[in-house]
Amino acid sequence: MAESGPDGFSLDTLLAAAAEDAGGAVVPPIVQTSLFTFDSYQAFEDRMAGRSNDPLYTRVQNPTVAAFEDLVAAAEQGEAAVGFASGMAAISSTVFAFVRPGDRIACVEHVYPDAYRLFERLMRPFGVEVSYHPVEAFEKDPDLLAGVKLAYLESPNSVVFQAMDLGAVAAHAKRHGTLTAVDNSWATPLFQRPLTLGIDIVIHSASKYISGHSDTVAGVVVARAELVNRIRDLSLPLLGGKLAPFEAFLLTRGLRTLGARMRQHQASADFFVDRLSCHPSVTAVLSPGPNMVPGLTGRSGLMSVELDESIDIPRLADALKLFRLGVSWGGFESLILPVQIGLRQAGEMNSMQRFGVSGRLVRLSLGLEDPNDLWADFEAALRESVR
Repeated sequence: MAESGPDGFSLDTLLAAAAEDAGGAVVPPIVQTSLFTFDSYQAFEDRMAGRSNDPLYTRVQNPTVAAFEDLVAAAEQGEAAVGFASGMAAISSTVFAFVRPGDRIACVEHVYPDAYRLFERLMRPFGVEVSYHPVEAFEKDPDLLAGVKLAYLESPNSVVFQAMDLGAVAAHAKRHGTLTAVDNSWATPLFQRPLTLGIDIVIHSASKYISGHSDTVAGVVVARAELVNRIRDLSLPLLGGKLAPFEAFLLTRGLRTLGARMRQHQASADFFVDRLSCHPSVTAVLSPGPNMVPGLTGRSGLMSVELDESIDIPRLADALKLFRLGVSWGGFESLILPVQIGLRQAGEMNSMQRFGVSGRLVRLSLGLEDPNDLWADFEAALRESVR
């Protein structure tokens, strides 16, 4: 059963029943307009002076976007949310809203590669000091965050999927006045609610499980109203990474079925973990499960598998029929991403190279296909790829 929401209903019920239109529509309508007009001079003046919150311009606010923001804020048990055109727009807008030249960012190791590139290619040249630390250091060193403006976290982190005791990190951060932000895309609010553990800001690549259909690129930030208002006042309008009404409509549709989809992803992941853990060609399965850390109540369909030297990874990838080669994850389809490919990404040294990720890892995103069919496909490809 899903955890209870703020009104005592389960999260499934909250997501399925909420955000009904006042006119009786069960789906919030798409308000596809660039601007909104006013009936009187006084109403226009009140809006421009900040005395009202009537819609003004879709780069700043839009009713369809607001319906999605309200729903995801309720799911994360946050006061407010703000949507963006991509997960990276959500990450960068959060960072630029709170970090200034001379500030320090402490980032978890094995962070999402584009977040790493943001810190290295933009923040560091702008005079922001960035340091990277293992999960254990965030959890166990109470003084790690002394003098740090922003702790940027993922739980679990990327590729190696190490889960973090977010409550412990939040307690350390509060002693030092450090703002905490965590990417919760892997777990979703169904399996983890970082704000209830003391984290300040939750970020999602809404392109992933929140959408669930691989047809939307979007991001969202959930936090206390004062923090969301700062993002709305500074980085949302000035960087311009706004969420479009149609994408917000698709994301609200995705949220309606989040619970059902995540339980299917979890069932497939449990099935795979059981079989991979005893396979002779598998040396490690990286997939945190329920209660591995406080506050984590489920397992999503994204995991990594380390294969021994007997497996030819390119041959494995080409032998698969149901798993497609590609980036991203969280949709209905199953995907494979060999880390060997990620290590060859053009440009500056990426985060996987810096933190020593094994080239024998393959990342799997288990979709909504029958898990028996997925396993038969993967096991057959393993047999075909033995050197």
